[in-house]
Amino acid sequence: MDKRMSGRVLAAPLLGGLLVACGGSTGIAAEEFATGGGELRGEVLHQGLNHPWAIAFLPDGGALISERPGQLRYFPDAENFEGRGDLVSGLPDDLVAQNQGGLLDLVLHPEFEDNRWLYFTYAAQADGGQTTRLARGQFADGVLEEVEILFSAEPVARGGRHLGSRIVFDADGYVYVSVGDRGDQDRAQKKDDHAGSIVRLYDDGSVPDDNPFVGEQGAHPEIWVTGVRNPQGMVIDPETGIFWQNEHGPRGGDEVNIIERGLNYGWPVISHGGAYSGGPIGSGESEKEGMESALHYWTPAIAPSGMAILRDPAFADWDGDLLVGGLRGQTLRKLTFEDRELVEEVDLLPDLGRRIRDVRVHDGAIYVLTDHNPGELIRLTPTD
Repeated sequence: MDKRMSGRVLAAPLLGGLLVACGGSTGIAAEEFATGGGELRGEVLHQGLNHPWAIAFLPDGGALISERPGQLRYFPDAENFEGRGDLVSGLPDDLVAQNQGGLLDLVLHPEFEDNRWLYFTYAAQADGGQTTRLARGQFADGVLEEVEILFSAEPVARGGRHLGSRIVFDADGYVYVSVGDRGDQDRAQKKDDHAGSIVRLYDDGSVPDDNPFVGEQGAHPEIWVTGVRNPQGMVIDPETGIFWQNEHGPRGGDEVNIIERGLNYGWPVISHGGAYSGGPIGSGESEKEGMESALHYWTPAIAPSGMAILRDPAFADWDGDLLVGGLRGQTLRKLTFEDRELVEEVDLLPDLGRRIRDVRVHDGAIYVLTDHNPGELIRLTPTD
């Protein structure tokens, strides 16, 4: 990847700072646009998605995209993304799309080619309100079958805020799910409450015996860490095993953390942000003994969402760097850490003008979903 080269721009209308191809709202032929530093070539692969939340690439060359209002779309050809995509049947009947809730993250089981398990999170209607649920179903021929709920965050709460909802698998096959504080910050410090935590499960939803709070009276055994606010980005480095996470702060103070067994990440006792009322949060401090401070934070907030790590030969110059999408910030940040210290931060799409919900690295490209209706799927590749 030669950083001296600049992206080629084809004739196209200007839309919110993004050069896009002419075409209808049901999918367009890919055309190129310029990125900030010239290291990447951008292509808008699809327009017309309804608040897309996550994308999962299938081993047969297809892809699945979740839309927050409650649709799962199947694209058999992930090179072209033609049409609106086929609607996948079989989603749970208790799925509810309200405020920030709906159909959310998508992740394939590490052995998907053998078992066809697709894992997904969603906002579920339950007695007394709504909650974050993890489910899985076997995906084949455009249909989701044998759907089962693996985890349901308790207690439920009214309203559709701060559901968290990212999913990651580690190298040993454990699955982790983030649960937001549901807009009630004090819940994040309670071990008898899943809100404001990250949970760890076996792939069938059962609880590992070595989870940190197994056997502790009053504690939910699923909990892996506590004290998080609203984590919407998580990724585990396949080479180092480091578990990276980002989360929304309040008025400023969005965070990047490394997640480790049994730790307390401080929300709402410590924070780099402030209350929406203008006063301090919690103790008003950013450090406290027994709590983990953020490795990096953003004030003003960028509202971080999707997160990915660059371990693809196409991006050899950026090997090991993190990618973080920003909603409020309408940004795609590349972060370089050395020994847990941030040494460089670059905005790869400074003129995008779009809320970025998800970012994935796949087969020599970076894929970005924008949180709009119509929302876009964008592919970024090195200029060479």
